[in-house]
Amino acid sequence: MGEAVQSEMVVKRDLRAVAEVRTFVRLVTGGWHVDDFVPCLIASELVTNALRYATTADDEVIFRIGRTDQGVVWVEVQDSTCVMPRIISADVNGESGRGLFVVEQYTRCWGTRPLAGNVGKVVFAVLNS
Repeated sequence: MGEAVQSEMVVKRDLRAVAEVRTFVRLVTGGWHVDDFVPCLIASELVTNALRYATTADDEVIFRIGRTDQGVVWVEVQDSTCVMPRIISADVNGESGRGLFVVEQYTRCWGTRPLAGNVGKVVFAVLNS
């Protein structure tokens, strides 16, 4: 039986860093011989949300990707706000507001968990096998 693995990176406070997260995901999933489309999509949505809505200039965003010993891939993003994300009804002509809907559609499950001491939260998603 294999061993569960996890990799992480600290994300720069710049939306251009989302591309670096996708590159990181491709490197990690390539080592697992896993298709990277869905992991890249979900990572992009969660990291973008954290950078746009859940941090200030001095806050750190941490991205993690892992795989269980059964081969299930998961991703999570840690940020420093306690505001929990929620799915909203996007304006049909709007350019944003669909991220968590996409996450919900392409994952087995997703959710949040607060960090001890009210110092932030983790948003996670478990991908379909």
